[in-house]
Amino acid sequence: MLSSMLNMFRVADLRKRILFTLVMILLYRIGAFMPAPGIDVEQVQLLRDRADQGGVLAFLQLFSGGSLTSFAVFALGVMPYITASIIMQVLGVVVPRIEQWQQQGAVGQRKITQWTRYLTVVIAVIQSTSFAFLFNDRGNSISGQSGANLLPDFHIGTVSVVVLTLTAGTALLMWMGELITQKGIGNGMSLLIMISIVSGFPAQGSLIQAENGTVALVLVLAVLIGLVAAIVFVEQGQRRIPVQFAKRVVGRRMYGGQNTYIPLKVNQSGVIPIIFASSVLYLPVLIAAALPWDGLRSWIDNNLAQPDNIFYFTITGLLIVGFAYFYTAITFDPVKQADTIRKQGGFVPGIRPGYQTERYLAKILARITLPGALFIAGVALIPSILVNVFLDTSAGVGSGGAAGFGFIGISILIAAGVSLETMKQVDSQLTMRNYEGFLK
Repeated sequence: MLSSMLNMFRVADLRKRILFTLVMILLYRIGAFMPAPGIDVEQVQLLRDRADQGGVLAFLQLFSGGSLTSFAVFALGVMPYITASIIMQVLGVVVPRIEQWQQQGAVGQRKITQWTRYLTVVIAVIQSTSFAFLFNDRGNSISGQSGANLLPDFHIGTVSVVVLTLTAGTALLMWMGELITQKGIGNGMSLLIMISIVSGFPAQGSLIQAENGTVALVLVLAVLIGLVAAIVFVEQGQRRIPVQFAKRVVGRRMYGGQNTYIPLKVNQSGVIPIIFASSVLYLPVLIAAALPWDGLRSWIDNNLAQPDNIFYFTITGLLIVGFAYFYTAITFDPVKQADTIRKQGGFVPGIRPGYQTERYLAKILARITLPGALFIAGVALIPSILVNVFLDTSAGVGSGGAAGFGFIGISILIAAGVSLETMKQVDSQLTMRNYEGFLK
C-alpha cells in the first residue's frame, strides 16, 4: 500500500492531477467559512447550535459541510447543480429536443451541460433568496423557537448582495467541480459533496463521545467500518454476461472468434440514487421552511427532516429504489447494447441476436438492480435506526452529535462510493504506466 501511494507521486501527470484536486478542495473549504456580506457573525453560533439538534437545519446542511449555518459564500453547496441535473435528465425523457441531444454524443452532451449551468444559476437565485428570508427574524422560527437574526440590516440592498454572493458562490463551485473532473482526479461534483459530508464527522464524533461516552463512539466507528466493507463488497460485485463473436474473413485476414463479457454491476447506479433522493427531499424542506404556514413547516420538520420517522424512511427508501432503476435505465440501454452486439457480429450463447438478446439483457438488469437498490436503501436507512435507538438524541444543544449522526447511512454511502470511484481512477492511471495499483 505504501509503495502504491509513493507511485502516485512518481508519475508526473498523476502527481499534478492529485495536487490540483487538493488545491481545489482547499479553496472550497476556505470559501465554506467565509461569511457573506451583511451577516451578523455573532448570531452564527446560535444557528449552528440549532442545527446540531437535528431537524430541518441538520438536513439542509448535510451537503454544505457546515457552510449553510455560517451563511458562507458556498452556503448553497452543489445542490442547485444536482437539482438542475435531475431536472435535465427527467426532461430528457419527455422533451424530444433534449432526447436528441442525449443521442448526439459529445456535441449533444455539451449542449445539455450548458443548459444545466443556466438552470443551476436560476435555482441558486431562488434558493439564496429563500435563505435570505429564512434566516431573517421570522425565518428563524423553523425550529419552533425565536432565534438568531443573521441579517439585522434587512432591506432590498442587503438581500440583493446576499443573493448575488451565494449565487456567485454556487457558480464558482460548479466551475471548480468541472475543473476537477477535467484536470484533476475523480468526479468533481461528487468529490465536493463527499468533502462536505466528511468534514462534519470529527465534530459529530466528539459530540457523541461527550454525550454518550467512549464506548458509544467505538460502536459508531465499528458500524462505519462495517458499512464501508459492505459497500465496497457490493460495489465490486457484478454479473458477467458472456458474449461470443463469430469468425469472419475480410480480405485475407480473419476477424472475430474471441469471447468476452458484459459486466453488469449489482449497483449499476453507484451513489447517484442517494444524492438524487436527498436533493428531492431537500426541496420541500427548503420550501416549507420559507413559507409562512406554521402547520406545514412543523409537519415537514417532524417527519421529512427526522431520520427516525416512518415518513422519512418510507419516502427516502422509495426514492432511492426509484432513482436506482431510473439512473440504471439511462446509463445502460438493453436495446442499444443488443443492437451493438448484433452489428459487431456477436451473440450471447444460447440467445438469438436482436430482440431476444434485448429481452435477456433487460431481464438480467432488472433482477440485479433490485437487490442493489434495496441494499443502498438499507444502508442509508438502517444505521439511522441504530443511532437513534442506542444513542441519546434527545432535544438540546448537547445532544447534537447523535442527532447530526442520524444521517450516517447516507453520509457513509456517498463518502465510500465516491472514494472508491476516485481510487479506481488512480488505479487505472497507475496500471496504465506499468505500476502496481491499489485495487486487487
